[in-house]
Order: sequence, then C-alpha cells, then structure tokens
Amino acid sequence: MEQVDAVRLNFNPASLHLLNAVLGFVMFGVALDLDVADFRRVLDRPRPVLIGLFGHFVAGPAVAYLLVRLLTPAPSVALGLMLVAACPAGNISNFLAHLSKGNTALSVSISSCSTVLAVVLTPLNLRFWAGLYPPTAALLRDVAVDPVEMFATIFILLGIPLALGLWVGRRFPAFRHRARKTMKVVALVVFALFVIVATVANWHAFTTVLGGVVIAVGTYNAAAYASGYTTAALFQLGERDRRAIAMEVGVQNSGLGMILAFTFFDGLGGMALTCAWWGVWQILTGLALGTWWSRRPPAPALEHAAVAT
Repeated sequence: MEQVDAVRLNFNPASLHLLNAVLGFVMFGVALDLDVADFRRVLDRPRPVLIGLFGHFVAGPAVAYLLVRLLTPAPSVALGLMLVAACPAGNISNFLAHLSKGNTALSVSISSCSTVLAVVLTPLNLRFWAGLYPPTAALLRDVAVDPVEMFATIFILLGIPLALGLWVGRRFPAFRHRARKTMKVVALVVFALFVIVATVANWHAFTTVLGGVVIAVGTYNAAAYASGYTTAALFQLGERDRRAIAMEVGVQNSGLGMILAFTFFDGLGGMALTCAWWGVWQILTGLALGTWWSRRPPAPALEHAAVAT
C-alpha cells in the first residue's frame, strides 16, 4: 500500500452529517434558481444539452480513465479521479459559464439534467471505469460498495433537495425571488468555510502526500475543460455553447464526491484528498479561464448553433 492510501483524514461522523446538510442546502438553493423553462428548453432544443451530457458523463470519465492509465497514480488517487469524473456538474459552473461569456441557459440546463441523472449515472460510471483498472477494481472489491445503497444516498443528497427547492419555488414565487440568490451565496460560502476548516484540521496529511494529488488533479482538470470544449467543437456547436460545456465538464460537484468517499470508502486518503483538492483547484482554474474568456467575446458568426438565452 502506498503512503497516500494509508492516510485517513480527521473527519468524524458529526462532520459528515454537517457536510451532508451543507450539500443539501446548496442543492436546495440551486433548485430555487431553476425554472420549469430550464427543463422545457431541453425538450425544445435537446441537441446541445445532450452533447453536453455526453461530454459530462462519457467523454469526461473516459479521459479520467486514460489519464489514470498514463499517470499511474496511487490506487486511491486514481479512484478519487474516477469518482470526481462521475459526479454531476459543480454548483458554480453556471456562474463560471456566465463569466466566460458562454451560453448560461445551456449551462443551467446541463447542470440540472446532470444532477438528476447522477442518481443513476454516478455509481454506474464509477463502477464501470474503476472496474476496468485492476488497482481500483481491487479497492472496489475490498470495500464491497453496494450500488443500490449508493443510488439511495445520492438520491437523498441531490434528488430530495432539488425536488423540494423546485416545489417551494413554484408554490411560493415571492419567496423564491427574494431568497434564491441569497441562499445560493450563503450556501456556497458555508461550503467553502467547511472545506477550509477540514483542510486545516488535516494539514499534516495534505502536506505529506499532496504532491501526487496536485499533479493528478491539475492534469485531469485541464483535460476535462479541453474534452468538454473539444466535444462541443466536434459536434459543431457555437463558441458560446463550447465555453458552457467546457465549464460543465471541468467543474464537478466535489462536495458529493467527498461525502461518497467518506460514506462508502471510510475516507480513504487518496480519494478524500483528491475530492477536497479538486474543490479548491477547480474554483481557481474556473475563475482564471472564465476571466480569460471574458476578455475575448465569442464571434457572432459562430452562434448559429447556440441555445437562445
């Protein structure tokens, strides 16, 4: 067993329950920001959304698998990358798509659909890709992950808060209008503080083994942005759509990843560190890429394939 695989983070059951509550609150806030029109848009113009979901749930995890084969990181780090790749879009992807002058409406549609589909596709993706690589397949056998239990956990973490948020937003539109932005900001700040506190509490573990995690996360994050953009380009989508899909594939729900790592893998060092560092790194790279794109408006001539905002 490599050093990083032996690391167990300082993360007690109470902390896990708190993280569950924070993620549920975040998803409730995200749902308040959604509208029936976001889902109707998928039915009206499904092609860009389907391409984005393909990039998210097929191209992204495949790239993660290929990088694991190429980089051969510690088994738990490799499994952490596959877990991150299998998670739905991150909570700030819509903001980053807007910052990038990308198609925000398309970004919202992909985020919404990816979160719903994650109930089934996240455990299936993790089991499929991890099962193809012997070191991670061995870890799966060791912990004997029950896919039905993982489905149920993801449904509770994502499905229920989303459904509740959509119902509240539709039933109480005045509250939705007043609360949606505030709740989203508060939830993300609380989540950020939680990650910072957890990082400080486990600083020794981070400094001991983070080098390999940084390389693996940095490489995959760059490849994820590139695979999302390239997938959209191969299907001849417009520049605004390409930027939105790049953000959707490159920014993952690392909070969900951390919860699954602690719930099903006992906080296995490489997995937990990978998810935690991903949460920090994707914000930095997303802001950097978004700022760079914001100074380069997409050419109008490429917008024929975009979803109307």
